[in-house]
Amino acid sequence: MKLFRMIQKYDFSLYELQLYLDTHPNCTHALRMWNNLQNMRKKAVSSYVQQFGPIRPDQTDSSAPWSWVQGPWPWEKEAN
Repeated sequence: MKLFRMIQKYDFSLYELQLYLDTHPNCTHALRMWNNLQNMRKKAVSSYVQQFGPIRPDQTDSSAPWSWVQGPWPWEKEAN
């Protein structure tokens, strides 16, 4: 749960930075922050997928794309 919350925080921060960079495209500080957060998010997502399974269908190695959810959904009691 803690790792998933961290991914959500990265997503929020990246979205806010995206909006800022849309209006301030030459801000090197914001761009460095964007790149740093992108890398941190990628690592967190990779770790989450290894431990708990895919968050999105494109993160599966399955040959059948819609069989990616085999266990309980995160909000179901069995998942926690």
